[in-house]
Amino acid sequence: MKPYEIKNMIIDDEFAGEESVTADFTHKYKDYSITFKKEDLEVINTWVFEGNSSLPANLSGTIIESLREEIKKRI
Repeated sequence: MKPYEIKNMIIDDEFAGEESVTADFTHKYKDYSITFKKEDLEVINTWVFEGNSSLPANLSGTIIESLREEIKKRI
């Protein structure tokens, strides 16, 4: 079983002039968002949502790599 669940995924063809993929997911009962460059799936940014705020998230390399592999399969 994966330690997260992707809730939503958006492929944006015009984010900052580059194509990107954003995945919203839950992990350890918190909501997160991660954005990758579509071309090479390099991480652009990660956020955790707490209360009414979004803060930069510190995700483990294992979680990021697992998300990257799942997104590769979906796009």
